Amino acid sequence: MAVLQHLEPRSVFHFFEELAKIPHGSTNTKAISDWCVRFAQERGLEVHQDALNNIIIIKEAAPDCEGAEPVILQGHLDMVCEKAPDCGKDMTRDGLDLAVDGDTVYAKGTTLGGDDGIAVAMVLAILDAKDLPHPRIEAVFTADEEIGMLGAVDLDVSPLKGRLMLNLDSENEGVFTVSCAGGNLTRCALPIRRAVFEGKILTVTVSGLIGGHSGSEIDKGRANSSMLMGRILCALAAKTDFRLVSVTGGLKDNAIPRETKAVLAAADGSAVRGLCAAFEADFRSEYGATDPDVRVSVGAESSAVQPMDKASTAAAVCLLTCAPNGIQAMSADIAGLVQTSLNLGILVTDEKELDASFCVRSSVASQKQMLVDRLSCLTARLGGRVEVMGDYPGWEYQRDSKMRDLAAEVYREQYGKEPKIEAIHAGVECGMFAGKIAGLDCISIGPDITEIHTCREKLHIASTQRVYKMVVEILRRMK
Repeated sequence: MAVLQHLEPRSVFHFFEELAKIPHGSTNTKAISDWCVRFAQERGLEVHQDALNNIIIIKEAAPDCEGAEPVILQGHLDMVCEKAPDCGKDMTRDGLDLAVDGDTVYAKGTTLGGDDGIAVAMVLAILDAKDLPHPRIEAVFTADEEIGMLGAVDLDVSPLKGRLMLNLDSENEGVFTVSCAGGNLTRCALPIRRAVFEGKILTVTVSGLIGGHSGSEIDKGRANSSMLMGRILCALAAKTDFRLVSVTGGLKDNAIPRETKAVLAAADGSAVRGLCAAFEADFRSEYGATDPDVRVSVGAESSAVQPMDKASTAAAVCLLTCAPNGIQAMSADIAGLVQTSLNLGILVTDEKELDASFCVRSSVASQKQMLVDRLSCLTARLGGRVEVMGDYPGWEYQRDSKMRDLAAEVYREQYGKEPKIEAIHAGVECGMFAGKIAGLDCISIGPDITEIHTCREKLHIASTQRVYKMVVEILRRMK
């Protein structure tokens, strides 16, 4: 029995419920992709499906709208599958158990998949409508967005004629996202040579930091434990002779590291302890507002591994001292927006190599390349090599945007206020499309969805109604 059949817009919630019956976690999108193909075929619409399960459905312009510019409507098919500890559902095989609570829709015991199922449902409702004035609609549903935008990376956009795009993958009503950062992972590898060195083996640990996401929280002023370790080691080199054995820090490329540990052989252990105590006081003063619990501790250690030789130690210390990190540029167009940054996320040492992985982000392609060049130049001077992985394009802010202006006009009339224009310092699929389609004019909007990616996720009904009404009106005015 349908749970959402009494909700309006009836067609939107009907399709949302149909989609919820189909398991569609990331990497498990074949069934929902095939369902979309059948939807299009039953309505005589042009449809394209690729091996990644991406879908493009094309509906030609309605009568009297043939001269309008085509528009791309875009969302993604996959959802994040999380469930409560007491939930026995197999989310790879079972659909969701939807329920309504006041003004919200949720799934019992699991994530809802409102991100981004509601976008797909809205677009399906538009494609299904018989009497809606609209230009040529090019609906694009990508796969595996939640695990790295994998579908969008390899999507063939040749069937698309549109240069105006409405992405429906935002979760805050009234916020128009208009720019995002591109990025990559730049890995700097230094060769290590090892040699005998007589000294006391000690462990120096920087810990107690808050950390956070290297995109959305890079502007919070929080310390990076590996960069703090670089300061300690640089100062220590002026105090006493020492050799590094290893240095490790961070758990994820896109997270600001909270703890870094260096094992070293020192000629003067008391100098190490005294310097670290002084640095703990300095760090607590510098980061009193953002990382008040920062600690620098020294402990005795034993190691079966020989220390690095003098040159390898110096190269490692130089990299950790001189590598750029944190915010590099702020946007001149959007107040408060971080335009360019990088974060040393993971630092590891094995027998023969020290690897430092930087998450590089910028909404300006040339500045992203600038940071890769700076890291490459420094690493090369230290005798190392650089590898750039997972590069994805940014979505640069457009001062002149027909799509943004039209959507804002409709929003003002419908809501009686101005929308919030926002850019984010993280990657979204709009950046992928902007990199594939020259001259793309795009914004991202969506209804309120709270606590996404958790089993407490809720889609707000009234917000969905308002956003769908706005999308329909935008299409009507494009004729």
